Order: sequence, then structure tokens, then C-alpha cells
Amino acid sequence: MARSRQSILLAFAVGAMAAVLLASPAAAKSYNITKILAAHPEFSKFNAMLSKTRLASDINRRQTITVLALDNSAMAALDHYTLPTVRHILSLHVLVDYYGNKKLKQLSRGATASASMFQSTGTASGMSGYVNITSHKGGKVEFVSQDADDTVKPSRYVKSIKEIPYDISVLEIASVLSSSEAEAPVPPPAPVDLIELLSKKHCKSFAGLISGNADVFRTLNDTKDNGLTLFCPVDAAVAAFMPKYKNLTTKAKTAILLYHGVPDYFSLQLLKSNNGMVSTLATTSEVKKDYSYDVQNDDEKVTLVTKVVTSTVTATVGDSEPLAVYAVSKFLKPKELFKVAQAPTPAPSKKGKKEAGDDDDSSDDEDSDDATTDKGDAAPAVYGRWATAAATAGAVLALLMA
Repeated sequence: MARSRQSILLAFAVGAMAAVLLASPAAAKSYNITKILAAHPEFSKFNAMLSKTRLASDINRRQTITVLALDNSAMAALDHYTLPTVRHILSLHVLVDYYGNKKLKQLSRGATASASMFQSTGTASGMSGYVNITSHKGGKVEFVSQDADDTVKPSRYVKSIKEIPYDISVLEIASVLSSSEAEAPVPPPAPVDLIELLSKKHCKSFAGLISGNADVFRTLNDTKDNGLTLFCPVDAAVAAFMPKYKNLTTKAKTAILLYHGVPDYFSLQLLKSNNGMVSTLATTSEVKKDYSYDVQNDDEKVTLVTKVVTSTVTATVGDSEPLAVYAVSKFLKPKELFKVAQAPTPAPSKKGKKEAGDDDDSSDDEDSDDATTDKGDAAPAVYGRWATAAATAGAVLALLMA
């Protein structure tokens, strides 16, 4: 009976510990493909082209991915392609699944097919964005695109460069994956009148703010042909924000308008499949200022979280690479200009009780000291859970010893 009692108590201790720890938010792993490849100079051309085609930032936002890297000599095969076509070809070399060295050698039935970023972003048609992986006897592994011509020789797996299970795997392959669709010439983007586009759908008021600010108008038009995602507040959101907007300084008005532009192209499909922080045009325009926000998705819903306000993508105004424009439900307010929305506390402190200040929109200066940042409340919460778990386990173990 005593042994049974001990077993029950021990199981309770282990269960309590596991439950508390599982409730703790896991530390999100992060990686930077540019930094990973920087340690290997033989991939310097591949690394540079990932940045130039904007694929590097797309890779860094993914949570499970395999990069098929090409050394400098293999990259010479891409010299005659235009930059947009190179982006398509290299996106075929980014698989949206994890394949480490061990997994490659243990493929079920010796073969599999994996979707690439070329396919997952909606750029490729049909099955042309898939890559076939075959593991042969003796450890030999080969890669070939689904739409490759029958005469095309598969690319041989050379070695593993870097693996962070099961987040990112960087593998070297011997040659460029051939794909008739990825290699097809990419037509130049059709001229787009941004103000006209915004005025036709949902965002006429925001278009007026942009056209009235020469710096913002020039920056957006200089960026849109190289990759731009613009989140435009709907007319009702602009009307609600206008009293605050009018009180901002000229510099702050420029910053908050640029804050709605991300210098990279994001299809709606990519927004729905990835979470993460994005830098904005305001980030590059302001020295030592962050001006970023978090893009989150829940099934079909995409939200932008600035720590001051949460805005939802409500409609697609225009989407044709390299320009995407989406209507959002609220004017985006950066923490650099407005007070951060604080979580409500259970009860006020008896000592040092301080009267609440203005609401989170009260700041009207771009250098506002009221714009507080997140103090990392999650960390103490994690430590608290650990302490609770330890105390619970200790109490049960004490009973076991009794």
C-alpha cells in the first residue's frame, strides 16, 4: 500500500511539473540565413543574391524550411538571367519543410516530393514548384524539379552546411535545379498609379494623406517597383484618427505614413502562412528608431500588432508582384509615437498608487517619452511557473520521504 501511495504521489509531482512547464511560452528560435552563409565564403554569391532578390527576409520569417545552397561556381549558371527570374529560380531552392542529413538518408520508400517557396507563394502553377528528392543506395541523394525536362540531370546532394532541427536546414547541392517555369522571363511590372489604386478601393482618405506629403509620396513610388507591401487604413479608420493626426508634428506625420509601408512584397498567401516582425519604411527613415510591428495570422485572419493597436487586414486593394496593397481596419500607431497599451493589473498597489494618465493616443510628438516599450513581463511569469512547479514537486517529495 505504501509503495502504491508513493507511486501516486510521484506521478502527481511529475504531472504537476509537466503541466506548468508546458504552459510556459516556449522561447521562439530564430535564425538569419545571411549570417549562417556568411561563415562560408564559398557561398558568398548565393548569399548576396538571396539578399538582392529579397528572399533572405522571406526565409528568415519561415519556421520550417530547407535551403538548397549553391557554391560560387554553380551560381555562374544564373549570370544571364534578370533579377526577377533569378528570384523565381532561387525560390525553387527553398523547400518549405525540414530535411536534415539524417532525414534525407531515411526517406520513406527512398523518395519524396516537397513544395518549394516558388510553389507555396502562389507563383508557380500546378506542380511545377515541387522538388523531387530521391535517396539511393550508398547514401547518394538527388534533387530535381517536378517540371524538369527528361534530359535534365538531377542535382547531387553534397553536404549539410547548418542544421537547427526542425527549424532550418541549409544543404549544399552541386548544381542549379532546372525548371522551365522558374526560368521563364518575368515581364516588367506594369506601371501603377498608387494614388489612383488607393482612391478606387477602400482607401481614398489615406491616398489624400499620401499625396499631400511629398516625402512619403516619393518614397512609396521609389519603392513600389522593387518590392512594397502597403497597408492602407479604410476611410472610416482615417476619419477616426484625423483629430490625433492633425496634432502630430510634420516629422511624425511622415513617420506614421511610412509606417504603413513594408519594403518587401508579401502575397496574401504568404501573410496567412507566416508570423513575425516586419520592418517598415519608417524604420529606415528614422535613425535609432524601430518602427516595426508583428504580423500574425489565425487561419484566414491576418492582424498587425503594434503594441499600441491591433489592426486587421479586411480586403485586398491590389496584389501584383512586386506591389501588394491591403486595406486594414485601423490606423497603425507605432510605439515610438504613442503610449503602449498596457495589460490591466488585477488590483492597484496600496503604496505608491498613481493616477492613470491619458489614453494611448495622447502623445502627439514623434520623440514622446510616453512611448514605453515592453518590459518583458513574460519572463517573470515563466520564472513564477518554474517556482510553482518546483514548490509543488518539493512538497510531494517531502511526503514521499515521510
